[in-house]
Amino acid sequence: QVRLVESGGGLVQPGGSLRLSCVASGNIFSIYHMGWHRQAPGKQREYVASITTKGETDYAGSVKERFTISRDNAKNTVYLQMNSLRPEDTAVYYCYGDVVSATGRRDGYWGQGTQVTVSS
Repeated sequence: QVRLVESGGGLVQPGGSLRLSCVASGNIFSIYHMGWHRQAPGKQREYVASITTKGETDYAGSVKERFTISRDNAKNTVYLQMNSLRPEDTAVYYCYGDVVSATGRRDGYWGQGTQVTVSS
């Protein structure tokens, strides 16, 4: 069984920074793409950023130049450094991983989410 657990959310003032972490654990052989989505109240879940095993990154236009995604393959961990936060970044942030288990099965997994609130 594979599990993804996020941490690092919280309350921050506009213009502030937060760093989210997501650790994957369990019966893992390898992880391909890892990334982040978010869901604001009353809105659909939206893509934020993703990263390949080689470190190639991609960002939604709304967070480009402000957010940085990175990963530590040895620790099965993905990070999201969020700078210059705005009230519209307020959302529950979910990480995901494209995981190959030790049995050879490949599936996508999601974390439970971590709340980020940007408010003065």
